[in-house]
Amino acid sequence: MTSAEASFATISDRLLREPGVDEGTGFGANPGLRVGGKIFAMLVRGELVLKLPAARCEVLVFADAAVPFDRGQGRPLREWVVVSDEIESDWPALARESLEFVRGATPPRRGRGDRQSSRRRR
Repeated sequence: MTSAEASFATISDRLLREPGVDEGTGFGANPGLRVGGKIFAMLVRGELVLKLPAARCEVLVFADAAVPFDRGQGRPLREWVVVSDEIESDWPALARESLEFVRGATPPRRGRGDRQSSRRRR
């Protein structure tokens, strides 16, 4: 097991105790963590990939702590970064930040009837 795999396993063990967090795959078969059915952290080619607010991603990239994540389509995703292994000691805190971001960004699912009824009330 590589250092990155061991770190991700430790992070997973901690975060899987959180309500609503489960294991899943992200962007294919990459091992990942989900909250509310949405991926927030994954290990891709031995690197930690996290979903964070776009502005936070920019700060990490500017600080050389991360690079934009490209899922292989030639276009980086603005809310995803590959976190440098040079700051591996910060991975747990960044993964928790990612969890909180995605947990807060997960809107309640509404059925089609809910939207129609809200239109009628206007």
